[in-house]
Amino acid sequence: MAQDDTATAAAATDIETYKQHVEEAAAFLHDAAPHEPSVAIILGTGLGGLVDEMDVDATIPFEDLPHFPSATVESHEGKLIFGRLDNVPVLAMQGRLHLYEGYSVREATFPVRVMGVYGIEAMLISNAAGGMNPHFERGDLMLTTDHINFQGANPLVGPNVEEWGPRFPDMSEPYDLDLREKAEQIALDHAIQLHQGVYVSVLGPNLETPAEYRFLRQMGADVVGMSTVPEVIVARHMGLRVMAISVITDECFPDALEPVKIEEVLAAADQAAPHLKTLFQGVVSQIGTPVDA
Repeated sequence: MAQDDTATAAAATDIETYKQHVEEAAAFLHDAAPHEPSVAIILGTGLGGLVDEMDVDATIPFEDLPHFPSATVESHEGKLIFGRLDNVPVLAMQGRLHLYEGYSVREATFPVRVMGVYGIEAMLISNAAGGMNPHFERGDLMLTTDHINFQGANPLVGPNVEEWGPRFPDMSEPYDLDLREKAEQIALDHAIQLHQGVYVSVLGPNLETPAEYRFLRQMGADVVGMSTVPEVIVARHMGLRVMAISVITDECFPDALEPVKIEEVLAAADQAAPHLKTLFQGVVSQIGTPVDA
């Protein structure tokens, strides 16, 4: 067999194994689920406390789920939680996986694949990000309207699983307009300042240099982070509706740059958490079906 043919056969075997693992993990969730949620929430750095607002029905650590990688980052607890917001069933991911932890992009997006196969229809994502837009301040929230993938990796590379989505998925609207409009209205109703802008995802784990911040800003990005984009690509590939909100945890202005400490990032996330909870809870209540309905 030619070398190219051998590589193609190996890739096909690899994707079949991956698909099997995704299906086994999704089946496990079906068996464990007290309800059948159609909405999932991914909670980023320092934002896991949103779970305190939920009526929790079941908590499953990543290590207890078939084939799930383990979260290794401080403030990412690594749990899937079945619960209810305003009595609407949700599946919350408390903590996430990043490429800088050493995971491949396929491994890092494994939970999103599982949620898609499980039957999730809409995904609300939060993340901590550095603000490059001079109008943004620490503790502010930004509703993502678009993104730039600057991680050097794409979870769709390799053989495509047709039942998951098309070979060349459209990305003209990665962030669902209807969900964004709902979040905007909730923000207005509750007097929450909600910026809008573009998120650029980089590999990390180091923060950027002043020259890199200038470059990323010139590219058209308003905030920078190390997650979210691979998850959104997979979610959209599978037809899930997506909304994402960034918490501005540090101000990344090249001419006034100061060292950032993780304690300050977590403090900014805590400051923004009540408003983020209001926005997510409001959107969930509008798109989900209460269990007693």
